[in-house]
Order: sequence, then C-alpha cells, then structure tokens
Amino acid sequence: MELLDKINNKTAKVGIIGLGYVGLPLALEFTKKGFSVIGFDLDEKKINSIENGKSYFKHIGHQRIAEAFDSGNFNPTTDFSRLTEPDAIIICVPTPLDEHREPDLSYIVNTATTVAKYLRQGQLIVLESTTYPGTTDEILLPMFQKIPVEQYELSGNSVTELEFEPETFKVGKDFYLAFSPEREDPNNPDFNTSTIPKVVGGVTPSCLEVAVALYSNVVVNTVPVSSTRVAEAAKLLENIYRSVNIALVNELKVVFDKMGIDVWEVIKAASTKPFGFHAFYPGPGLGGHCIPIDPFYLTWKAREHDVNTKFIELAGEINTSMPNYVIEKAGEALNRFKKSLNGSKVLILGAAYKKDIDDMRESPTLKLIEILQRKGAQVFYNDPFVPKLPKTRHYSYDMVSTEITAKSLKEYDLVLLSTDHSAFDYKFIQENSRLILDTRNAFGNRGIYSDKIVKA
Repeated sequence: MELLDKINNKTAKVGIIGLGYVGLPLALEFTKKGFSVIGFDLDEKKINSIENGKSYFKHIGHQRIAEAFDSGNFNPTTDFSRLTEPDAIIICVPTPLDEHREPDLSYIVNTATTVAKYLRQGQLIVLESTTYPGTTDEILLPMFQKIPVEQYELSGNSVTELEFEPETFKVGKDFYLAFSPEREDPNNPDFNTSTIPKVVGGVTPSCLEVAVALYSNVVVNTVPVSSTRVAEAAKLLENIYRSVNIALVNELKVVFDKMGIDVWEVIKAASTKPFGFHAFYPGPGLGGHCIPIDPFYLTWKAREHDVNTKFIELAGEINTSMPNYVIEKAGEALNRFKKSLNGSKVLILGAAYKKDIDDMRESPTLKLIEILQRKGAQVFYNDPFVPKLPKTRHYSYDMVSTEITAKSLKEYDLVLLSTDHSAFDYKFIQENSRLILDTRNAFGNRGIYSDKIVKA
C-alpha cells in the first residue's frame, strides 16, 4: 500500500485542521518526529504567531513553536485549497453544544465539506473531535464517498485541475477514514501528546491499519478497536466517568456541609484505602471543553434509540448547579458581617477553568461573575495567566485582571477563590483579606486555617 509505505518512511505529509488546544500540540509532535506538516486554521492571528515563533498557549513554550517552524517542516496556513497536498488529514475542530444543549456539529460538517471538495485518492482522514457514536460513519463517510466533478492532482508545487465523471470513492481503497479521540490535558506534568495512549478506530480494516501506522510514529502506544463507533464511545465514557464522579462529590459536599463535616477531610481519609477508591474533588462547577459538554452528546444520541440516560443527566444537573451553590454560600458568609451580595465588592481569584493554565473554555468563573453581577455585586477578578477576559460563546465581559496588593485586598468585602493557581500567595491573601470563600480547599491544603475562610 503506497500510503502505508509513505507513513512508515516518514515521507507522508500530514495536514492538521484546527490549531487549537488539540491540533497545535499534535502538529508539533509530528514535526518533531520528522514529518512535513501543514497546519490549517481560519484564524490569521494564530498563523502569524506561529510564523513569528510565538506561542498563544501558556503551556506551550515559544521555543517549541520557533523550533518547529524554523525546521521548515511546519507550514501553517489559512489556505484550505492546499488540502490536496497532505497524505493524511487530521480534523481537530470544536464540538460545542447549541442553546438547547444539543450537539452542534457545524464545525465538523463545514470542515468535512471543505475536505470533500479537495479530497484526492489515497488520502487518510481522521476525526479527533469528540462526538457521539456514529458521527464518522453516518456523517463523514457519505460526504467523502462521492467524487466531485472537479478533482485536483498535485504535481510538484502546482495543482492541475482534472475532470472526472461523478462516481463513488470506495472507503478502504480510494481513501481511508478513521476516528481517534483527542486526549489532551493542558499543562499535565505527567502526560503529554506523545505519552498518552491513542485509541484508534477505522471504518475498514485497511483504514485502521494506516491510521494506527500514522499515530504509532508519534505516540507511545496505539490502541486499535473494532470500529469508529467504539472509539467515539470510549471518549465519551472517559469523560462521563469523570462527570458522574465529580457530581457525586459535589452532591456529598452539599450534604456533608449541612452535617458540619468537611468533605475534603472525608476524601483525604477515604483515599488511604489502597484499593477500590479513586479520589475526585468538588469545585465551583465544571470547566474545560470536555466534561461539561461531552456527556450531552451521548444523551442526545441515546434518545434516537428511545433510551433515557437518567444517571448522566442527573450528574449534569448537579454539576451545573454548583455555581449557584457557591453564590448561596457567599451570601451566607457575608450575612455574618451584616452584609448582602447586593452592593458588595467581590474579588474572584482565578479565571481559567483549572489551575496553572490560561484555558478559559467553559470556566465556572464566567458563570460566577454573571450571577454575582445579577445580584448587584461589584465584581473584579485576578488571574496571572488571563490578563483580560476573552469573548466566549456565551459571555463577553469587558474586564481586566486587577492587581493584588495588601491595600486592595482589604477593600473587598469578599475574596472568592475559584481557581487554585500555584502562583497565588495564599498566606498573603489570608492575612490581608476580610473574608474568603474557598471553593477548592486551596488554603486548607496549604495548612492555612482561619475563621474568615469559608469553604464552598
């Protein structure tokens, strides 16, 4: 097989669509392993940043970008007509929810439409975007099977237009199609793109063979499965598992609080059991692109089969209710000082969805700001990694990170810890704040205890 030979000798050219949190690290790994990579993205700012050797993510250093681009093997572009050039095309685009909390596949469909326009014989297409089981087979496969009247043949650096009668591309023979779910965890100190095992499912055995061969060049271990549906379902299971267990400890947090029991102490005690227990931790709400969104892809698809996913939906309800619980605790804490949320000055510590990164996707801080402002509070925030709140799909705040000083901390009626960044000076914050609401047990984990610290 010609494509397999090109992959094995690393002469295959790799195209990656979407240079975000998933696509950019993947492009860097393929470049590092000696492959020629074309990175496609509609955002010209990203392209310009890469060409200038600059990273637009905190957890990816400028040097990695500069080395990849200077090697001559990494070519970022906004020109999607160049999709005829790669031998393998990997799709890494967002899969959000719409306003009805149902799957929004517009990014996948629009991307696949463009790929189909330039599809040529012998190419491998892999979808990495998290989605419901059946997406690859039911949506992408029909789009790629039909050859457009206009086809393109690459000759050197020029493209020659050819005419074909409409016919059908045969999957597994004329082109190859697979699904391999992304498993990125930004700023994870123990795992990165190359050291996380890769699940791969192909539409046909030959599709699986070439996809496994491709990823085997850049990841420590590939895990082939029997179909794209299994691969799609595996990703959902991973995140539903986390969502359900986080919902469990979030619910127990509320219950134990009513009983006067510290849930973090309970988790610490339970964690001493060397088997049968895995610790999950409560928080102000779920963040990131995966856990708040992915479970609803399965609940939506399950309805097509007349199945109600009550357990998954209940977990979603509990997790999405956590920001309201935090604000309720904030109101109770302020009441101790004969204050109300209305008119209070509140400083939120941390805007990113988890510690020590600049990723704002689905951050619970955004919801906390919305509720606090709705209740009449004056809201400020500080995050060493997010100097200004970016516009998101649901929020557009005109807010910049405020400086933390001893004087400024004393002016806030409440300091609300939402994201437990390591860069925060917790002892300094405790010494100079009037009242602290800690949603991460950040102070307790550092042995800092005080009557003015309330856990939520």
